Amino acid sequence: MRPSLLSVLCLAATLAAPVGHAQAPAAPLGTPVPQGQQVEARHLVPHRAAYRLSLSRARDPGNIARAEGAMVYEVVDACDGWATRQRFSLTLTDRDGTDLETASDYSTFESKDGRRIRFSLTQMTQGAVTQRISGEAEIGPDGSGVARYTDPEQKEVRLPAGTILPNFHTIASLNAARAGQRLLVAPLFDGTSDDGAQDTTTVMSAWDAPRDNADFPMLSPFGSVRMRIAFFDREAQQQGGGATTPSYEVSLRYWENGVADEMQMDFREFVVDGRMVKLEPIPGGC
Repeated sequence: MRPSLLSVLCLAATLAAPVGHAQAPAAPLGTPVPQGQQVEARHLVPHRAAYRLSLSRARDPGNIARAEGAMVYEVVDACDGWATRQRFSLTLTDRDGTDLETASDYSTFESKDGRRIRFSLTQMTQGAVTQRISGEAEIGPDGSGVARYTDPEQKEVRLPAGTILPNFHTIASLNAARAGQRLLVAPLFDGTSDDGAQDTTTVMSAWDAPRDNADFPMLSPFGSVRMRIAFFDREAQQQGGGATTPSYEVSLRYWENGVADEMQMDFREFVVDGRMVKLEPIPGGC
């Protein structure tokens, strides 16, 4: 039996939020990424990027015939933290020609020491709000902490030791790649689920030296790396006693200044390509 198009849309809107994560010294595999220190953000540029989304491929058996949409991601230097916002819209067409539209609006404020985050996610299907998630979280020196939700209900969820936040994760991954590491494993909390942190495995390619970029000249002075981030449900992993199939994967090319110009979002039943079509710096900062 094929999954309903509506259920796939809900999955897409929920899982698309972590795409735009924005560097601490690289940590050896198996040790927590250092917390409680000012994060090195070498060349990290406040920016706004627009992406065109299209269907890369659909897997059989499946019910997806077409996918198209858009995403806008922005990160602002707010002095003691990074303010980010990601707006995502996607229309899926099934094999019977039925269209359904989904959208999400996701924003965070993350302190530059990687210890605190405020988050808000609104998910919509066919123009109607279907889910809200909001709250804040605080991480201790060992990476353990607590997430305090105000939506969809007031509750607290404990975060495991080694948990890192989304901008901190991107920064740590970039630093690790520059240092020659190929793997970063850590629980990640970004506020897109009311279940707390997800386990992640990030696989990185070799670091690429700067090259001319005719489409986006502001990227030419910077090196880049391709990485693939797999997200795993912690509860399913614990019950299964080990590795499980990722619930979601995203592949990106990140430039040293924190800009991602290519991405591929794998929702299991189908895969969506994201290509950056516009890039502009955001003035300000400290």
